[in-house]
Amino acid sequence: MADNENTPPPASAPPGKPCSICGKPAVARYKPFCSARCADIDLGRWLKGNYVIPGEAVEETETGLPDRERDEDG
Repeated sequence: MADNENTPPPASAPPGKPCSICGKPAVARYKPFCSARCADIDLGRWLKGNYVIPGEAVEETETGLPDRERDEDG
């Protein structure tokens, strides 16, 4: 008895999130973006500091290393 004959086909997968830059459907190769262009735009925003992860500001020393790491370097 094959129950597979009477079962309906699975529902199509829900559409993924759209590209966060332009709103077009995301493409697997550039996921979560739709193209290399949108991925590059997002990278540029990160590098320029447009995106900020909330948290306390960290005070840097003159060498740029936290005190613990600076002490280990001797």
